[in-house]
Amino acid sequence: MERGIEWLSAAADDPETCRATWADNPRRLYLLPTGRLFDVVMISWRIGLETFDQLARRAAPIGPVMMDHESQRVGFFLDTCGGKQFAAALSRETDTPPPYEYLGENSLVVVPGPVPMSGDRYQWLRAPMLLLEAHPVCVAALAAVFVAAADLIARADSYGEQYSAPAIVRSRL
Repeated sequence: MERGIEWLSAAADDPETCRATWADNPRRLYLLPTGRLFDVVMISWRIGLETFDQLARRAAPIGPVMMDHESQRVGFFLDTCGGKQFAAALSRETDTPPPYEYLGENSLVVVPGPVPMSGDRYQWLRAPMLLLEAHPVCVAALAAVFVAAADLIARADSYGEQYSAPAIVRSRL
């Protein structure tokens, strides 16, 4: 985690103050600029959690991942060159990508401290452990699984519309 803190704090306007803040209170949130050392893809929590779960189960290369419980969004950290690559990878997967927000240059992101508690608004699903490296497979895997997860969630949501409970009960009688 030490190297992850060093990496995250290096993106701050004042890295020393960031590290001192976290040394004083490891639960403290910090506002960091994106586009310097990392970008962040923000996805709705349902699709984001499914995406994270699928990537983790397959041991796919992914960077840090955080969750904002209040806004119900999940943020995937990527290398700073990932914006165009992510959009291109999405366009290879689908003509109509699910909604997402790409935080690159001139954006800010609130990050959890290095040791958030279970009830905190912001938490790490996968904490930063090492320096984030540019990895084209990481961007492609995130895009592919993001689209698949969105499709899975959409199909699950429409299942109740296609198969109403009374019809299911009648078919079993």
